[in-house]
Amino acid sequence: MATTLTRKGRATRQRIVAGAAELFRERGVAGTSLDDVCEATSTSKSQLFHYFPDGRTQLLAAVAQHEADRVLEDQQPALDQLTSWAAWQAWRDRVVERYRAQGQSCPLAVLTSQLGPGSPEHQEVVVGLFSRWEQKIADGIRSMQASGQIGSSTDAGRRAAALLAGLQGGVLIMLATGEIAHLEAALDEGIAALRRVPGAAQDGAGGPAGLDGRGGSAALDGGGA
Repeated sequence: MATTLTRKGRATRQRIVAGAAELFRERGVAGTSLDDVCEATSTSKSQLFHYFPDGRTQLLAAVAQHEADRVLEDQQPALDQLTSWAAWQAWRDRVVERYRAQGQSCPLAVLTSQLGPGSPEHQEVVVGLFSRWEQKIADGIRSMQASGQIGSSTDAGRRAAALLAGLQGGVLIMLATGEIAHLEAALDEGIAALRRVPGAAQDGAGGPAGLDGRGGSAALDGGGA
C-alpha cells in the first residue's frame, strides 16, 4: 500500500490476509468470495477495500506472499542455523517433514496460478521466495567454509542454486505423484556432494549413509527412505 499503516492498521491487514489464507487452503481460491473473507475475519467490505483498494487481485497477491513467507518460516530455525553437518541433517529432515505433511496440495502454487504466470505480482512473489531461499542456503555453505567444514574452493552461490533446484524438482514430482522419495534423494545427494568438496573437514563417519555422522539419514545408494 502507498500509505503508511499504523500498528493497529498493520495488525488488521495481517488478520485479513491470514484469514483469507486459511479460507483459500480450506475451500480453494475459486470457492472463496470477498464476502466469505469479510465474514471470517469480522471485516466490513469498506474496511477490506481500504486495505486492498484493487480488490481480489491485490488480496490474492498479499496471501500469496503470506504463503511464500510460510515456506521459509516452516524451515526455521534450522534454515538459519546451517553451521554443522548435524544442522544440515536437521534442516533436511524439517524440509521433508513439511512437504510430507503438506501432501499434494500446494497453497502457494494455487495462489500464484490465479495471479497469472506473467503478472508482476506473480513474479514478485515467486522470484522473491527463491532468491531468499537460495541466499539462506548459500549463507549456510559460507558459514561451513568459514569453519573449515566445507572446502573454500567451492562456489557457495552455485552450490546453493543446485541444491535448491534439486529440492524443487523433488517437490514437483511429489506434487504430481504423491511420492516423497525423490525429494529425499535430492536433499541427501546435494548435502553429500557438499561433504565431498576437496578440503572439507569431516565431523563423524561422513559417508552417504550418515550425513550427520550418526547414520540417521537414508542411504544414498538407491535404498531410499
